[in-house]
Amino acid sequence: MSNPERPIKVTVVVGSVRPGNFTSKTVAIVADELRKHPEVAVDIIHPAELNLPLPGLDPGAAGALELQRRVGEAAGVILATPEYHGSFSSVIKLAIENMGFPSALLGKPVGLLGVAAGAIGAIKSLESLRGVVSHVGGMPLPMPVSIANVQRLFDAQGNVVDPNAEALMRRTATNLLDYLEKHICPKITLERLLREGLTSMHM
Repeated sequence: MSNPERPIKVTVVVGSVRPGNFTSKTVAIVADELRKHPEVAVDIIHPAELNLPLPGLDPGAAGALELQRRVGEAAGVILATPEYHGSFSSVIKLAIENMGFPSALLGKPVGLLGVAAGAIGAIKSLESLRGVVSHVGGMPLPMPVSIANVQRLFDAQGNVVDPNAEALMRRTATNLLDYLEKHICPKITLERLLREGLTSMHM
């Protein structure tokens, strides 16, 4: 449900299901940065919790419909993926396949975040993911964020031990927030003014 005090919803889809995965730890930093914006509400989606069907099996599955609703309500979306075998995860692909047709990503700004254990980061996976997001009608934002050597970046409590890496993670949020500030916030403010004005006229 929408929060009138935080009317701008950002949905983050986590593309890993491994216990204690580094994608979720990275997303926690991104979400912390997003929540600093007074009008932004953050919705983090873990696809494993939705029991999403394989493509073509059950498009009306409850989990797929919930995913479509939550992504559809968002002003902006972040897709966070580990790099597996030179591409983005099957978890993210399954989520995208369950976003309906036309996709719930249609027309939405989409920030891309990739994490990898290797020194070159998740560049390959982000290139592939950008193409898929564009194909379904989403708007992948410039400057996707690739986090390298991710297994070395967190302590046991989930804190980032490298300030430069933490700044890069938070840039995922600020990139999207900058876009929302320029293109989404004015629209929501105008809608609120019109709504409040119409309400006062009928009092």
